[in-house]
Amino acid sequence: MNTPPFKERRILALGATLAPLSQGPLAGANFELIGLERLMGLTSIDADLVMIDADACTAQALTIAVETLTACPAPPPVLLVGERLPTTVVRNLLRLERSDVLEAPFTPEQIAGAVQALFTPPADASATAAAPTPQATGASRCWAVVGAVGGAGATTLAIEIATALCARQAKDKSVCLIDLNLADGVAAAYLGAMPAMKLADFGSTADRIDAAMLQAFITPVTGKLDLLAGPREPTAFDTAPREAVLKVLDVACESYDWVILDMPRHRRSWSIDALSGCDEVLVVSELTVPALIAARSLSDEIEQAAGSGLKPRIVLNRLASRMFGPAPSMAEAERALQRKADAGVSSDWEAAAASANLGGPIAQHRPKSKIVKDIQILVERLASAPARAEAHANAKRAA
Repeated sequence: MNTPPFKERRILALGATLAPLSQGPLAGANFELIGLERLMGLTSIDADLVMIDADACTAQALTIAVETLTACPAPPPVLLVGERLPTTVVRNLLRLERSDVLEAPFTPEQIAGAVQALFTPPADASATAAAPTPQATGASRCWAVVGAVGGAGATTLAIEIATALCARQAKDKSVCLIDLNLADGVAAAYLGAMPAMKLADFGSTADRIDAAMLQAFITPVTGKLDLLAGPREPTAFDTAPREAVLKVLDVACESYDWVILDMPRHRRSWSIDALSGCDEVLVVSELTVPALIAARSLSDEIEQAAGSGLKPRIVLNRLASRMFGPAPSMAEAERALQRKADAGVSSDWEAAAASANLGGPIAQHRPKSKIVKDIQILVERLASAPARAEAHANAKRAA
């Protein structure tokens, strides 16, 4: 007879709804339902695992439970399960040396796998590989949007691109917009949403980030669009680990059909890795000579640093008729760029300002704006083209 895999393991469960697990996937374990008071001073000598059902506890009880465990000198591993996984609780959970989250509903195999992983001794930290660079696959596509200069409108275009992609999707939660302007991003404010991601909390635990944990940091915008953005934090670029940024991008690309990155203009330790994993990089420029020169330089820098045949596309923003001022024409702009521009987006200040003030994309508040139409044309053209990995494979076969 096979010995149950969890025989004699001591599991303390907070939440009566977890009791059936002792007769199912966790059969054989010494399973005990407990109250908050049992967590005081708890150590790995007292239990092999603590399980907490987030859906069976009040927000206050969850907070107290996790804070109590983090105050213990050597707490046992902790597994948090449920459909409702509060962001603040997950953040505190990351302070523990060994913890995990599992989003409900889950299968018996998933709960057994999560528990077994927490029972398995951690590998030597020195042998842990660096977080992988996110790579676009046939199942998902990733586009990055970066401004050539400050105020070029990159965030506005990133939001509109994500919104236009949502209109092409049939299923919910198919598009994710990630604001990587960690210190002063405004995507959440433009969308009237509350940012929930704080990468500094991951510290050296980036390897724990998975699809379930990512959802604890997601801000739903619509049924099809999710936002990953952090609150304004001046030191965020210094405190957010490179591995955590790249792991978030990697998991997002596994979880969504489309991922749109609102990239910071200045290069960070993870910038080139992030851009290298994208199918498209859109450099947004205003129609001023300094901005056009900056767009040309930035595009050249990205192309040289990223390699792998990545060629950034330049998008000219706020195109206006010459009667409204001395802005360069498209042809004159391309002479300054010394290359062809890939797209142009019309100027519509009233629509952009109204949408920012109301909270939400221009496509929602001013659906007939020229901006919306121009973005739709751009998205249709790029989305209908093969993904970069697919294009490389086709070119290789043709050769």
